[in-house]
Amino acid sequence: MMPVLRGVRWHPSAVLLVVQLLGVLVYPAMEGSRGGRVAFETLGIVVLVLAVFSVRSTPGLTWVSVCLGLPAVVLSMVDAFRPMEAIVPISGAFHAAFYFYAAYSLLRYMLSDHHVSVDELFATGATFTLVAWGFAYVFVCVQALDPGSFIAAVNPEQDRSWMELLFLSFTTLSSTGLSDIVPIKSWARSVVMLEQLAGLGYVAMVVSRVVGLTVTRRN
Repeated sequence: MMPVLRGVRWHPSAVLLVVQLLGVLVYPAMEGSRGGRVAFETLGIVVLVLAVFSVRSTPGLTWVSVCLGLPAVVLSMVDAFRPMEAIVPISGAFHAAFYFYAAYSLLRYMLSDHHVSVDELFATGATFTLVAWGFAYVFVCVQALDPGSFIAAVNPEQDRSWMELLFLSFTTLSSTGLSDIVPIKSWARSVVMLEQLAGLGYVAMVVSRVVGLTVTRRN
């Protein structure tokens, strides 16, 4: 237990990244049942707590992350045990704000010095996943406020699931363009365009800086 706690303390970004990637693999098994939904929300809360811990290691304000994360946790649990359509956009907005603020804090952490540490390398990946999660929750808000904003080749008349929207977010942010989820309404397309710009800027500004500093340090 102590090595795990020590790892969380010294490399919170690495732990956050690992949990998020595991979540990508575990989430599909949780969809479609009440128990799976509760487990899904519980895992989401774990990610939120780890993100708060990571923010504490950055120049970001912990109280801001707590004020955004606590309502997100409460709304997640309410949605898990008593789903209500009115909660979905509110919960999505709090989640998106929290993940974007956590990503902003990790960006400040990475850009605060001119030496790249091991945890800052993990923070590069963790920040990317945080932004992807944040935009996925924005998609949730858009779909809740304007149903039918996203369609897919399979069951186009249904609302898209969380995994489908997360898949769309990752493919848009990474600019791979492999998603079969298509935004067809104006708000949805606007948000997708913003995420495309964010992904391009992240690679051009953040990843290139980390690589440049790493090469310079070795030389």
